[in-house]
Amino acid sequence: MSDTPLAIGIDFGGTSVKTGVVDGSEVIDHAPPIATPEFEGPEELIDAIARTVEDLRARHPGVKAIGVGMPGFVNFETGTVYNLTNVRGWTNIGLKALLEAKTGLPVTVENDANCMAFAEWKQGAGRGFQHLICMTLGTGVGGAVIANGQLVRGARHGAGEIGQTSIDYQGRPGAYGNLGALEDYVGNNEITASARVAYEAAGDPKGAEQCSPAALAAAANAGDPIALKIWDDVGRMIATAAMNCCWLLNPDAIIIGGGVAKAGKLVFDPITKHLHEQLSGPFKDDLKIVPARFGNEAGIVGAAVLALETAGHPG
Repeated sequence: MSDTPLAIGIDFGGTSVKTGVVDGSEVIDHAPPIATPEFEGPEELIDAIARTVEDLRARHPGVKAIGVGMPGFVNFETGTVYNLTNVRGWTNIGLKALLEAKTGLPVTVENDANCMAFAEWKQGAGRGFQHLICMTLGTGVGGAVIANGQLVRGARHGAGEIGQTSIDYQGRPGAYGNLGALEDYVGNNEITASARVAYEAAGDPKGAEQCSPAALAAAANAGDPIALKIWDDVGRMIATAAMNCCWLLNPDAIIIGGGVAKAGKLVFDPITKHLHEQLSGPFKDDLKIVPARFGNEAGIVGAAVLALETAGHPG
């Protein structure tokens, strides 16, 4: 075990809440996940989280802080959860104060994509860089920005929502009135829907399972031209959003994680190709496009590392 202080990281999802003890960049102990939908509202779920924290602290008394990554809009300064994606009842909840009162430990509450970015910046693929764009590709598209060696949160703690930026000003209407939002084209469900349309048009209709990102990756690796075309399209769309970020922020690197990123070269090669075609000069010189180091542990690690730093225990 290292000399770094321990922290508990909590990755709050719409399906489950995952909790672990973090030592440096390693999750050294996991608690059983808590099924989010089983709870009627925030109070009962916060009680369950507090009990889980108590169980972990009994095994790891050196824990100094708790970090929570939330899938929604969060006020980092006050620790208030404004609202959550696909979790009922979570509106204007003072999670930091409630969990501190129940545990006696300092608590940091942050957006989950920001936690992922913090993990990659401090302990992962972005270590040593001062300017980063981080993207998570899954059911939706999350994002975060590190600029001048700082996590950018914005005036209302909402900065970094790359998934809501437009790749087509005449595109599909988004959930917030925005047109052509990236995540309305390259989320898991959207990739599947596009693939089904493509196979139907080719006279080879397929079901949803055969058109999932994982199935499309297998088909493309076997040489299926339709699947290869779909991955090129996905890469081109991600590259368009990344291109806008590059012209605006001139990052050292773009770090990409999440389930869609598991397609590996099938998605990274077209992203790199199409991105470089749309950049020049210093914007693409030495620009790194790299997979995230942390997979499913990113939220736990990032929340814990951020909590320690906020509490005055940087790693």
